[in-house]
Amino acid sequence: MLSKLSIVKLWLALLGLAFLVSCSDAPERIEFSGGTMGTTYSVVLFSKDPRHSADKIQTKVDTVLERVNAQMSTYDLNSELSQFNQLESSEPVVISRDLERVVSRALTIARETDGALDITVGPLVNLWGFGPNGKPEQQPTAEELSAISKRVGYEKLSVSNHQLIKAHPEMYVDLSTIAKGYGVDKVGNLMDQLGINQYLIEIGGEILAKGGKPADEKWKLAVEKPVSTERAVQEIVEFKEGALATSGDYRNYFEENGRRYSHIIDPATAEPIQHNLVSVSVFADDAMSADAYATALLVMGTEKAKAFADANQLAVMLIYKTDEGFEEYTSRWFKPLLVSNK
Repeated sequence: MLSKLSIVKLWLALLGLAFLVSCSDAPERIEFSGGTMGTTYSVVLFSKDPRHSADKIQTKVDTVLERVNAQMSTYDLNSELSQFNQLESSEPVVISRDLERVVSRALTIARETDGALDITVGPLVNLWGFGPNGKPEQQPTAEELSAISKRVGYEKLSVSNHQLIKAHPEMYVDLSTIAKGYGVDKVGNLMDQLGINQYLIEIGGEILAKGGKPADEKWKLAVEKPVSTERAVQEIVEFKEGALATSGDYRNYFEENGRRYSHIIDPATAEPIQHNLVSVSVFADDAMSADAYATALLVMGTEKAKAFADANQLAVMLIYKTDEGFEEYTSRWFKPLLVSNK
């Protein structure tokens, strides 16, 4: 028979073992950040696997993002996309499966939005001073815009059987409206392959989340107020899984002769957008689609963006400027994400 002292020792030992088991069962929070695609990225994940160290995972993440950049950057003159742009030919060019996937998705959304998303507007972006060449000494003339517009238009670009073809030999493809989202998705694929099922990935504001946080908690994220004078919160959203992308014209712009020039170019006018819609947030299953739709709706303007979102059941939040200040529109599919509605 055990003595009282032995029973106490045994109870303490079992309590200590239970404590150790309890502690080891709690997932570890791992986070890291870095630079990519001319911006920054951050990753937060939870894992119980002792092999999942921050350094090892970040090395793998960097490898994935370096590959995306080497395929789709317009700033890297040696990237796969830059080489295609430099080739002044209408002959088919064999491209990687990743580049094919992104271009195909961009062209699909271009057709859905009647060209509001157009990955061939790169020459116009550059002409207005928002590309790799920087701001021009003077704004483009009508003649320059007309000449450039002849080699712009998503319908002049096609992809088929792993080949990319441009109808005009001097066409230029710019994937900045969709590539960051794709990079986020690729990092998400990496997490899935590593057996990590709770994570939040962000690249330049484009976000992909999965699995929520421990204790069945949702991820909480802030949508920024569309002002350039301060960093302030417009809304707080929460969700366990999905992608969130925001596009706005309130940070990347310049002013000249009393006029504001946004980096968002309207393909229909060949000029920076000139309407009251200043920010679009889109929630979708994948970051690539959310990224692209956010830009397309921003190009459309408030009323067209509302109509498109409702017709296509998109979860969107629009912020537009009025004489009284900023007003907000949320589609019925976006409202459940808002913490203020809870």
